[in-house]
Amino acid sequence: MSEIIPDGIDSFLNKAGWGTAAIDPIPGDASFRRYFRIADQDRKAMLMFAPPPEEDSKPFLHVAHWLTDNAMRAPKIFAEDAAQGWVLIEDFGDDRMRDWLDTNPQGETGAYVAAVDALARLHALPAGPFDPYDMAVYAREAALLTQWYCPAMKVDADADGYVRAWNAALAPIIARAQPGVTVLRDYHAENIMLLGPDETGQGEQGLIDFQDALVGHPAYDLVSLLQDARRDVSPDLERRMLNHYLAKVDAGDDFLADYARLGAQRNAKIVGIFARLWKRDGKPRYLSYIPRVWEALERDLQHPALAPVAAWFDANIPRQIRDNLGGNIA
Repeated sequence: MSEIIPDGIDSFLNKAGWGTAAIDPIPGDASFRRYFRIADQDRKAMLMFAPPPEEDSKPFLHVAHWLTDNAMRAPKIFAEDAAQGWVLIEDFGDDRMRDWLDTNPQGETGAYVAAVDALARLHALPAGPFDPYDMAVYAREAALLTQWYCPAMKVDADADGYVRAWNAALAPIIARAQPGVTVLRDYHAENIMLLGPDETGQGEQGLIDFQDALVGHPAYDLVSLLQDARRDVSPDLERRMLNHYLAKVDAGDDFLADYARLGAQRNAKIVGIFARLWKRDGKPRYLSYIPRVWEALERDLQHPALAPVAAWFDANIPRQIRDNLGGNIA
């Protein structure tokens, strides 16, 4: 499917002034969005197709314009047709942080330092004109675990008690997330492009996949980066990058507790999402990531701030599943 050129692509490129460009499809991932690399002599660009009604490119454009207007390194927008789902953007190249580190492991610390520095710059800005990351959103996301993962594991979980536990654990977050920062919500090594990295991993951090941005707590994107579902981040590197962030930002005394709270919330959500990708969307490859996510979830649950949620897990998720890092639902 990803190799089929959609109808309307030639018309859009003609209007954008790229009518003679070569079109090279890029394999897709977990969404309906599709990407094409566009080359026209010495010009290069990336074409995103977010087909309605499954996708809507307007949120991406809204966030991208705000980021670039505020000197953050989102891709430049060359042409757009939100009604049809077409967006022609700057091509950030091939150095995705995760892939680059696979072949340049010596650059790991430098790449993560640069990624944390980019977050610190983002958090120094006034929050963008986006919806709030409020309790309703946190609860809806966390509930994906009881909605998808627990049935897949044949676990008869107390869903109402789960909601109460999260409400108790996350309540302190809401007040401290005011006035808030822009939260990209999926900031990790697969969604960071290294623009001209040297052997130490230093270089600009190109931001992608930010269309779901909200205004919330600064710990969220940091935990997304340092408890990465798709790449191993050692506890030592996580601690060093946390310390690096805290040395640059006046985060407050409760930041580490909030980091654990949001780490647990995010990891519970991701376990549910990966189970849903398998059961609903027929994409079982995401199941292989669950042990990594579950291991991070267990670490977060050890923090006293997560006591209500930890008690729920102890009462509802059998120990043999947890000892097997989330179990094998394939």
